[in-house]
Amino acid sequence: MRPAGRADTDSLYFTYPHFDAPVRNAGSDDSAPVAIVGAGPVGLTAALSLAGQGIRSVLFDNKDTFNDGSRAICISRSSFQILERLGAVSPFLEKSLGWTTGRSFYRGQQILEFRMPDSPSEKYRPMYNLQQQYIEQFLWQAAAESDLIEIRWQSEVSAIADEAEGVRLTISAPGDTYEFRAAWVLAADGARSTIRTLRGLRLQGENFEGRYVIADVQMAHDYPTIRRALFDPDCRRGGTILVHRQPDNIWRIDYQLRDGEDEADAIREETVRASVAAVLTEIGYSGEWDLEWWSVYSANTLALDDYRDGRVFFIGDSAHIVPIFGVRGLNNGLADAENIGWKLGWVLNGRAGEALLDSYSPERRGATLDVFANASKSARFMTPPTAGWTLMRDAALNLALTHPFAGELANPRQMTPYTYSASPVVQADDPGFETGPVPGAALTDAVVGDGFLYDLLGPGFSLICFDPALAGQFADTDITVCLLQAGSPAAQSLGASAHSAYLIRPDGHVAGRWRSAQAGDIRAALQQATAMPKDATT
Repeated sequence: MRPAGRADTDSLYFTYPHFDAPVRNAGSDDSAPVAIVGAGPVGLTAALSLAGQGIRSVLFDNKDTFNDGSRAICISRSSFQILERLGAVSPFLEKSLGWTTGRSFYRGQQILEFRMPDSPSEKYRPMYNLQQQYIEQFLWQAAAESDLIEIRWQSEVSAIADEAEGVRLTISAPGDTYEFRAAWVLAADGARSTIRTLRGLRLQGENFEGRYVIADVQMAHDYPTIRRALFDPDCRRGGTILVHRQPDNIWRIDYQLRDGEDEADAIREETVRASVAAVLTEIGYSGEWDLEWWSVYSANTLALDDYRDGRVFFIGDSAHIVPIFGVRGLNNGLADAENIGWKLGWVLNGRAGEALLDSYSPERRGATLDVFANASKSARFMTPPTAGWTLMRDAALNLALTHPFAGELANPRQMTPYTYSASPVVQADDPGFETGPVPGAALTDAVVGDGFLYDLLGPGFSLICFDPALAGQFADTDITVCLLQAGSPAAQSLGASAHSAYLIRPDGHVAGRWRSAQAGDIRAALQQATAMPKDATT
């Protein structure tokens, strides 16, 4: 919502483009290997991931521009690594605000300052703030540069049907209704997913009582880029407030609605302005400000039982809805998109068996359940669901005023990449390692020469090893070989010896590792990681 007198996309700082509906003619190609429903951040990421594998896709979106308002604003280090693999990271680095620190306050007194792990051995900061409009714009710009990606705006899916070799979509556009055929469909159409409804599927899980108004405010506030959480502040007794700095002097303020507070009244412009003014007084800001946009949300943990339905895969909010605490929603969705993107690309290229696609749901649903376990703890602390939880939360906060250890209970436990240890396409670990990322975990970055370890990885599978003889056995394969020095900082971070090796997937996760590697073990792990028959050549 925007202030009276301003249109839905009349922003103080961002110019929204307008996208016309597609003009179809007799020569239009109404088929593609992959159809993606939803051209938000998750859908665009999936399209770029597929394009990186040489696979054409067509995206359908019922809007005529990007989503309005800041919405998802926190992008994690692991998501920046995804953006780099997509070739889209440069504008994100130029525009976003990196941060490492969070501060929590109880009744005006600071009770916690946490710092996310950050070091010179990491190419990216732990977290970046950037409004969703920019996220969509930058991904759209990258997609527009690809001949393998087509976006059809103002195009809504009104029906979906399975066919022998694919899926048939009925598309409704202004003045036009037609059928579109795809071998596979990715549903990236959000929390109110039309595809999920058309397939007769429902999200399952837990609804939390907490409701928050989110408001974007433009002001010249000089507070650093630090996440602030205010518990039981003077301006909103019993509630919680979150404050984040964004580019263009935009500040995101999330404040909890009280029990019994009427939502319809709470989102009236006059009420929002009064509530924001009270928050600004609370944080000591007395300068000029302007209201940009606002909305309302509830903290829920909901997911599909299976993220695959035949030839349809659900990614992002169409598959799961998570609380914002710990900034896991968008980042979880981007990981979904890359996971299914590279796997589907490899299957369509004949480089992987179709059984590889069976690993998508257990890997990414496992990641969602891990998010639920962490985000639910934060949600119960931020928005206690019962009187008992409220009593415990308030007791912990009171204790934190005089005992610093209790302040750690207010730590939101920021998102970290999920480890696919139970995946059917990941090797069992070699017990010879004492440190380093286990199979299924995301590769940890390290300094290598004037660059970083991630810079050496290829677009497909990569082999990190320290033995020239072993490296030579894969010189004529599609595997990117990263030959490093034994004893180097990278080797130490991996817990590797001169004969160790790591096999890394296209999404940066470890497929297998060996303390004393043999070429046959690596080839077997590649076959498992691509679900290829055991007698297939590699």
